[in-house]
Amino acid sequence: MGRPRNFDEAEVVRRAADLFAARAYDGISVDDLVNGLGVHRNSLYRTFGSKRGLYLAALGWSLEHRIAALAARMAEAEAEDRYELLSGPLRDEVHGPALDLLLLALVERAPRDRDVARIVAESFAVLDEAIVRVLGDGPGPGQGQVATGVAAALLGLRALDRAVDPGVDAPAAGAALLRGLDRR
Repeated sequence: MGRPRNFDEAEVVRRAADLFAARAYDGISVDDLVNGLGVHRNSLYRTFGSKRGLYLAALGWSLEHRIAALAARMAEAEAEDRYELLSGPLRDEVHGPALDLLLLALVERAPRDRDVARIVAESFAVLDEAIVRVLGDGPGPGQGQVATGVAAALLGLRALDRAVDPGVDAPAAGAALLRGLDRR
């Protein structure tokens, strides 16, 4: 019989999400995970099966706790301007690491890993649904496509904020994009 686990699995998954969000899947070795999470290598493998298993758990956690929470904040926000419903709740997320794991998974792993692609698609579906609800009678036909475009644009703006221009106001840019679509 093996030793009992002496770590909080949910906390390890949350912290792993932060590590993967900061450095991406390929930028983190198992040694980095063991050292960064304070979990023995055997425990990591016994609990998650592999680095990929931990990554999928972290990505799923991010969908459940970060992306879904963001969508809920959009739905609960109050503003006179419906575009403020998008920009207000997004402001902290766009300038913080909350969207980073989704962004990196989208670019790095989803094109070659079906399980990652499925979780990324679920994340976009959650964001799209929230954006469509906020838009109400907004841009009109094809709102689902507009919502996907807005979510993709926000992730692109997050990439700029992360790598090139930390001062970019991604939520305001997303709201401006929607206002432009309304004028078409």
